[in-house]
Amino acid sequence: MSDTLVLYFDDEATAAHRFAAAAGFESAAVDRHRFPDGELKLRLPATLPAKVIVYRSLVHPNEKLIELLFVAHTARQLGAADVMLIAPYLAYMRQDIAFHEGEVVSQKIIGRFLAQVFDGLATIDPHLHRVSTLEEASPVKRAITLSGAPLLGDYIAQHIPDAFLLGPDSESAQWIASAAKKHGFDHAACEKIRRGDKDVQVQLPAVDLKDRKVVILDDVASSGRTLAKATRAALEAGASSVDVAVTHALFAEDALQVIREAGMRHIWSTDCIAHDSNVVSIAAMLADAIR
Repeated sequence: MSDTLVLYFDDEATAAHRFAAAAGFESAAVDRHRFPDGELKLRLPATLPAKVIVYRSLVHPNEKLIELLFVAHTARQLGAADVMLIAPYLAYMRQDIAFHEGEVVSQKIIGRFLAQVFDGLATIDPHLHRVSTLEEASPVKRAITLSGAPLLGDYIAQHIPDAFLLGPDSESAQWIASAAKKHGFDHAACEKIRRGDKDVQVQLPAVDLKDRKVVILDDVASSGRTLAKATRAALEAGASSVDVAVTHALFAEDALQVIREAGMRHIWSTDCIAHDSNVVSIAAMLADAIR
């Protein structure tokens, strides 16, 4: 048996196999059964090596957090001395302070929970605002933070070499700069005012977008409202086309419809979350970092 085993769930088999193959690790599925009352029964391989990596992207996270608790504890009982989580999408990171009295600060709670259960944590473009490092959000022994922006930048360079990269808000400036650096893209970021989950206003930067091929680049697409507002604004400013590239393709509820109706042409994403828009694989990048 190899000294490292990747455990995965059937709904993420493709991505987990891709990562395990790139890293040269063996992999095995966690058997999952749901009882009529909704409770879960999980079963791991009977014998485990010293190092176990659990591959679980935390989109729709609530039930998955219970799975992680069960799997990590059982893996140690079965012989694993080191248990690491690879969560390409890491949920509950945006709520990092209490804006109103009594609000739950989910980042601190989930971050500490993961640090108590796992020895290491690797993720892609975590949604961190008022903290600068993953270790501040989740004090694990080993924290690995990677970015999908350079990979998306490579893809954009192959298909639209003269693209103008536009960030939908100031928070996206870091991803824009990372993707633009390698290929010398012109780039800038919008300013956003959020009044609610689906109520946002976007103001374009002071740049000339007339006849430019604009690609809006961001870490996550959720409700789609910010991307839609940025798309409309770019087209109204004279852009010849607008495409969207995101690390995490959440696209909740009617998000895709909203973005398309705004005039967006193509949607591209990494496979951090399985979606029809996936064009970039994170497997090799993850494998290099873990090895």
